[in-house]
Formats: sequence, structure tokens, C-alpha cells
Amino acid sequence: MGRLKKLKKIRIHREGTHILWGSFFLLLLINAALYWGIECKLPFYLVAIVSISIYMLMVNFFRCPIRFFGHDTEKIVVAPADGKIVVIEEVEENEHFHDRRLMISIFMSITNVHANWYPVDGAVKKVAHHDGNFMKAWLPKASTENERSTVVIETPEGVEVLVRQIAGAVARRIVTYAEVGEECYIDEHLGFIKFGSRVDVYLPLDTEVCVQLGQLTTGNQTVIAKLK
Repeated sequence: MGRLKKLKKIRIHREGTHILWGSFFLLLLINAALYWGIECKLPFYLVAIVSISIYMLMVNFFRCPIRFFGHDTEKIVVAPADGKIVVIEEVEENEHFHDRRLMISIFMSITNVHANWYPVDGAVKKVAHHDGNFMKAWLPKASTENERSTVVIETPEGVEVLVRQIAGAVARRIVTYAEVGEECYIDEHLGFIKFGSRVDVYLPLDTEVCVQLGQLTTGNQTVIAKLK
């Protein structure tokens, strides 16, 4: 029951509430002005179609599906985000581990759900935010030079997993809910990144990879790796 109480059961993510309401009234005002202020209705119809399209894209972006993994989570690593696998490689991780790790990166386009989930069960050991650039999120340098938020989780078996939320060329705000010392679970939200971005997961080198480059992922559903 304690685990279920921690789940954020929301359909539209709370990070989008003010933006959606503000955009709704702004677009409503613009369309009302065109409808009542111009005798020719063609501009109104054109703007109305564009307004509805833009607003539906925003609603799609801030949607927050309720998901439950529904399987044994021991030593399982799930995708922390919807998107596409763009990197699977050994890299030098110099912020926390200071050694070589297996990095799996998921790129989120502007049409993906942008809520982020914890990839493993465990306890939060570290949370750090770093200011930086806003270069395209799929570039290799984005992991270390873009604005980013780092979360380190220790699994019940004592394995540390690092998750890094990375801002992109469009994304300008990273939200991280993780707090040092709290327990975290697969099914629970780690945070949110607004408007296109990337999430990296750093794992031990002997981890079994369960995905391949170019594969689409579903946050909190796709198993991306199994810990030894």
C-alpha cells in the first residue's frame, strides 16, 4: 500500500497545467477577436485550425499515462522515458563513478510523453543539477555540456545506477522530483523535461542489454537491461 500511495496518478502532468490553461485562454482570446472583429471569416477559420492543432500538440506533450510495470522488478532496468534508443556504448563517467560504464541513451522527440520514470527500485543516493548549454540533445557532448540533472540510485542488491536528464535545443526546463534518502520504485515518476530532450542511464559493464539501437521505448514498460 505504501508503494501505491507514492504513485502520481495523473492524466495531464502537473507541469503542464498552468501552460495549458494559459494557452487555452490566449488562443480563445485571439480567435474571439478575429471572429467578432473582422467581417471576413476566412482568417478566423485559418487561425482556428492552427490554434486547435497547436493546442492538441501541447495536450499530447503534457499527457501523463498511468502505467504499472506489472512484473518482477528484481535486477530489472526499465526505460525511464518514451522515445528511441540512440546510444548503447561503454563510456567514461566522470561525475560520480569515475570509471567506465555502460550508457544507454533515450532521445525524446517533441511528440513523446515527457514524464520520466525511475528505471530501478532502490534508494536515492545523490541528486545534482548542473547548468549548461542547450545544444541538440542527440549530440554526444550533450551528456556533459548541456543543462542536466543527475540522480544516483542504489538498488536493493547494492548496485548503483545513474540516471541523467538532459535538456536539448528546445527543452529549457528540467524538473526532478528525486530527493536524497528517499526510497524510489519503478512505476514512480522521477521527473519531467519540457519540450524535447534525452535521458541517459549508466550501468555496470557486465549488465545484460535487452534493447538495440533505433528501438522505440515506452517509459516504465520497456525492459532495457538486466543487472547481474
